[in-house]
Amino acid sequence: MTKVHERFLKYVAFDTESDPESEMCPSSPKQLKLGAYLVEEMQAMGLSEVGMDDNGYVYGIIASNVPEGTAPKLAFIAHMDTSPDLSGANIKARIVTNYDGGEIVLNADYGIKMSPKEFNHLSHYVGQDLIVTDGLTLLGADNKAGIAEILSMAEYLIGHPEFKHGPIKIAFTPDEEIGRGANLFDLARCDADFGYTVDGGEIGEVEYENFNAASAKIKIHGSNIHPGSAKGKMKSALLIGMELHSMLPTFENPAYTENYEGFNHLNDFSGSVEEASMLYIIRDHDMAKFETKKAMFKEIEKFLNYKYGEGTVDIKVTDSYFNMREKVLPHYHLIETVIEAMKQLGIEPLVVPVRGGTDGARLSYMGLPCPNICTGGHNFHGKFEYIPVQSMEKTVEILLEVVSRYSNWIAK
Repeated sequence: MTKVHERFLKYVAFDTESDPESEMCPSSPKQLKLGAYLVEEMQAMGLSEVGMDDNGYVYGIIASNVPEGTAPKLAFIAHMDTSPDLSGANIKARIVTNYDGGEIVLNADYGIKMSPKEFNHLSHYVGQDLIVTDGLTLLGADNKAGIAEILSMAEYLIGHPEFKHGPIKIAFTPDEEIGRGANLFDLARCDADFGYTVDGGEIGEVEYENFNAASAKIKIHGSNIHPGSAKGKMKSALLIGMELHSMLPTFENPAYTENYEGFNHLNDFSGSVEEASMLYIIRDHDMAKFETKKAMFKEIEKFLNYKYGEGTVDIKVTDSYFNMREKVLPHYHLIETVIEAMKQLGIEPLVVPVRGGTDGARLSYMGLPCPNICTGGHNFHGKFEYIPVQSMEKTVEILLEVVSRYSNWIAK
């Protein structure tokens, strides 16, 4: 059998960064290269009905080996793309073996170091083996670790026919990082009663609550005049953008929030005096507060257009996904089963809200209840991303234990 971390290291060699500016699916054709590789691996492994559709979604099935009707159809889902927040090309991953608890030099040439003074969770992994980058790219544990863990589970099930399990549906999606992972998901092809995304953080995490999410795309139209004769004439799109930002609550941004606290995050701001563009992401677990945040942007738009002239500011607010809590709670056995599985394996469950979103949020609203399970990684989307080898191995054990517990489960 291929070790889970060896499988993971093969996957991170594929650059699968998604592109938020593209209208295609997948948004970056390079995601198809990993998809094709996974199809070949799954076919060689012995999964059935394996294939990748025209939109880059990969599907496969492990047939049940228990009597029909004994066990539900379980889906396990992860995404292939990596975040556009940092380059996913030419990832130089290495393993820090038997981590000693001190500072890790990621890149001596650039003076990039990762310290437990800044990331105190490093202290949890003394004596373990940590996969890190060279500090110039992200690692891609979000979510190639999830893919590796799901396929390691699959390889074990196929190689151990004595291990009893119901029908297992596997799916890998493109473009999750740009909020489109479930857009073209084929529920008929991944026909399951319920499922799990394997897209969480540190070992033990279980998540069934996520942000309600929207984006605010803003265009500001200014009027450029030579600064020597600009009095009473110039209208700076950049300054109006700064004014717009100042009208939002100061402490409702990611740097000041945690747990269930929402935020307005200025993700992009570019332009000139003549024209500027801004992109905010709007997040809140509470639906009423979420709606208030969105309404605030429209009120600001109205005020600025009154102040500077109609058509100066154009704000388009678009919903992305919603909190999956209400769709998962009627199937709370999904959470209870994972918690019991973790306890059986000596892992402390950490039931936490997702301060982000997963494909599972959208899939839950599409009719496939789908909470999220840990991958074992930390510091996603940045150069300090890392994942302990032992956490990946434990995640595979969690998945197998969950499958086992559903092998003779009968819905009440």
